[in-house]
Amino acid sequence: MSTRGVQLHIRDRYVVMDNGMVQVTLSNPDGIVTGIRYNGVDNLLEVLNKESNRGYWDLVWSAPGSKGIFDVISGTSFRVIVHNENQVELSFTRMWDPSLEGKFVPLNIDKRFIMLRGSSGFYSYAIYEHLKDWPDFDLGETRITFKLRKDRFHYMAVADDRQRYMPLPEDRSSGRAQILAYPEAVLLVNPSNPEHKGEVDDKYQYSRDNKDIKVHGWISSNPPVGFWQITPSDEFRSGGPLKQSLTSHVGPTTLAMFISGHYAGQYLVPQFRNGEPWKKVFGPVFIYLNSASPGDDPLWLWEDAKIQMMTEVQSWPYSFPASEEFQKSDQRGNVGGRLLVLDRYSSKDYIPANGAYVGMAPPGDAGSWQRECKDYQFWTKADEEGYFSINNIRTGDYNLYAWVPGFIGDYRYDAVITITSGSYIEMGDLVYEPPRDGPTLWEIGIPDRSAAEFYVPDPDPKYINKLFIDHPDRFRHYGLWDRYTELYPDTDLVYTVGVSDYCKDWFFAQVPRKKDDNTHQGTTWQIKFALDNVDRRSTYKLRVAIASATLAELQVRVNDPNARRPLFTSGLIGRDNSIARHGIHGLYWLFNVNVPGAQLVEGNNTIFFTQPRNTSPFQGIMYDYIRLEGPPSCDVKDEL
Repeated sequence: MSTRGVQLHIRDRYVVMDNGMVQVTLSNPDGIVTGIRYNGVDNLLEVLNKESNRGYWDLVWSAPGSKGIFDVISGTSFRVIVHNENQVELSFTRMWDPSLEGKFVPLNIDKRFIMLRGSSGFYSYAIYEHLKDWPDFDLGETRITFKLRKDRFHYMAVADDRQRYMPLPEDRSSGRAQILAYPEAVLLVNPSNPEHKGEVDDKYQYSRDNKDIKVHGWISSNPPVGFWQITPSDEFRSGGPLKQSLTSHVGPTTLAMFISGHYAGQYLVPQFRNGEPWKKVFGPVFIYLNSASPGDDPLWLWEDAKIQMMTEVQSWPYSFPASEEFQKSDQRGNVGGRLLVLDRYSSKDYIPANGAYVGMAPPGDAGSWQRECKDYQFWTKADEEGYFSINNIRTGDYNLYAWVPGFIGDYRYDAVITITSGSYIEMGDLVYEPPRDGPTLWEIGIPDRSAAEFYVPDPDPKYINKLFIDHPDRFRHYGLWDRYTELYPDTDLVYTVGVSDYCKDWFFAQVPRKKDDNTHQGTTWQIKFALDNVDRRSTYKLRVAIASATLAELQVRVNDPNARRPLFTSGLIGRDNSIARHGIHGLYWLFNVNVPGAQLVEGNNTIFFTQPRNTSPFQGIMYDYIRLEGPPSCDVKDEL
């Protein structure tokens, strides 16, 4: 390892950071990474691309009601913030003024790049600021993009069980590939590597939950070099821990996503109205480079990148960023406590909230964190006894939120919690009482905000991705929505409580049926169940937890499929697009439907779930969990 201090070379059009291990060249004053020299390779970035299309921050923005504008963020002013033998920090800014209205997003943007002595890589972060009374706008997406050399980087890794040799970008071009239902998905018909022939390539197949995106990237085998994007904290990402984001994909491209509407739609597009002021720090993220000796297994580079990721996570929040907008550890606060669950129909005792997700997010309604996209969130998982500790929370006002696998609904601690520098707030024992009116008569699925436990069919053999054969994430295969019509060509799904198995008999998504003329029709699923006794004067409760919805509607009818008015309708819900994008969940919805006892009968009953919307094959619902509860006075033993 080089112990040389960090050097800085400033030229007319370029600025070069060099610590003897890594040399990074940025355009001046644009602040775009044009070159990364490492381990004898002159440039790890794609030299065939224009310099502006190699390593850059970008965003998509729009004035209200207008189309989105893609913007590679180019600075107009360059400053050296820190320069000593241990650290260089550079700033590339683009300031906004009224003369730029309609041309550029109304934000002051300060992009920062940091190199440390003895560090095999570099850091980047940015401060976005919208001043009071500046124009309204929507921020559809922002991220960092790196495009690597396609002649070297062929092996991609986004997780231990999601890594492979990837097709080349030209394999997706006309003549070599056939575009499928949308441009991102192509069938490789004449790829440069024959082993890829007949596979589907789609960047959405490599999405992950924010909580799991800590390190991903690419390996070059000659010489053996790894290029890794490490995100040590989720605090600056929108949508909370379950929000899905893109990672790496064919290009070879690697991304650090900060804001996007993927798997959520407009709910996660920040909208700034009425001159609202806003400021946020995105990052820092770390670009880590490693190398192996000739003859070593190049996959060791992935193992080493995971070790480096843990080092970065343990170092968070970093002590070295120079901007005062990035709060250091001693400026932040901490919260701890214990979460218990009281569900009196499953246990009279308090149940430790084992594995609960507990978080601090801006004040709002219970569950509002999953649609929150302007500020910061801080999440942890409770241990098996329900104890949790959330550390290094930025100062400000928050609510404490939680959800518990195995139980429906969302917890919120009602009082606003104010975090001050150096504070530690002990919450003590908190009790979550999940929605419950009566005993469980029957249930379908597992309440975990995912449809993964339901029946995910084998893909059409014409549309496989070999990575996902016999894989836990088999739902990532392309085209699974069409399998519903093949399995149910004439009649819809019927599920019989006590006989059917939801792992085999409940299709993972309620989608429209494709007709012979290639149009689609809505579907009605049936849940059949028997009741020995019915209290016709009482109210039963149907709980429907939805893992994802895309321009869909859920109508519920009981024992009369032709009732003109449903007992319940959700109205039009969801813009997740999780069905098309191979995600097994999007935004979570919970509907609580009162079922009058007078609509039930002793003996056989049927509940009908109709999803009538049918202008697209991707309109539909992924269920998380369904439960019918008896009346509060009902003795569960009499019912079952």
